Amino acid sequence: MSLRVLVCNDLPIVLDGLRSLIEAEPDMLVIGTTDSGMEAIMMARAQRPDVVVTGLDLQGINGTEMIRRLLREPGETPPRVVALAMNDDDETLVSLLHLGVNGVLVRGATGQELSAAVRSAAKGQTTLAPQIATRLVDWYRRDSRGRSEALRIPTEEITARERQVLTLLAHGHSTEEVAEQLSIGVTTVRTHLYRLRCKLDVRDRVQLVSLAYRAGLIQSA
Repeated sequence: MSLRVLVCNDLPIVLDGLRSLIEAEPDMLVIGTTDSGMEAIMMARAQRPDVVVTGLDLQGINGTEMIRRLLREPGETPPRVVALAMNDDDETLVSLLHLGVNGVLVRGATGQELSAAVRSAAKGQTTLAPQIATRLVDWYRRDSRGRSEALRIPTEEITARERQVLTLLAHGHSTEEVAEQLSIGVTTVRTHLYRLRCKLDVRDRVQLVSLAYRAGLIQSA
């Protein structure tokens, strides 16, 4: 039986290319394509793909938010997800892994790597581009605080608004998107993030998100 794949990307030329690469595989079938985050969720509900291959810059809601909602859908087991992270900064990668994706590929990935990632995802395995795996290992080695220290952070000092900002940030939203969703100014969001970094004694957003997950301030999808 062919693996049923839903393909999502905001660029038509990339969308067509992904479809062609996947359909060239004898054991895969593209059941649909879309450039819209909301449409991707509706198509997944209706057509029940085995794997969703998606970029992160979708129309409407972004790819990270689409993945979060898709993997929290009630009812049947959600599809596996392979994310194409063109913006491969550490913050994006940490967020994707916490969301529960089964694969992360970056610019320069080959058709063979894509098809291998889809097959692995369908089996419930996780595939990371080699450069991503190396960076994540290095990053976690540098982050020497560990879970035990994370559990000792002053969570009682974190306000409800700061938790809201932190949760949206962990779900892949930009500073501007956080401000829009919470109906506050961008400067106010930056102030909340600065205070959070001070309270949790971290240097940047990547450490902030990772420490918050480990301390239970926010939950994985």
